[in-house]
Amino acid sequence: MMADTLLADKAFDADKRVIEPLLARGKSVVIPPRSHRKLQRDFDREAYKARHLIENFFCKLKQYRAIATRYDKTARNFLAAIHLTAAIIWLN
Repeated sequence: MMADTLLADKAFDADKRVIEPLLARGKSVVIPPRSHRKLQRDFDREAYKARHLIENFFCKLKQYRAIATRYDKTARNFLAAIHLTAAIIWLN
């Protein structure tokens, strides 16, 4: 399953490298424009607020030492650890 929308911060405000290739593939971008842009772009401010929730989740996820240092050797075990940790965060 592929994402239809990219939520990113101002660091990804690059027309040729980020925005144009995504728009060519039919994706939508929610990136606030940098303040020094000559032509300011519009962006969905309500959708951009969801980025804060995602950032908070990753901060909580990295509080678990096994996730932050990636103790598991295989990707399968690491993904299982992330699923388990995400469930613990969600239940608390």
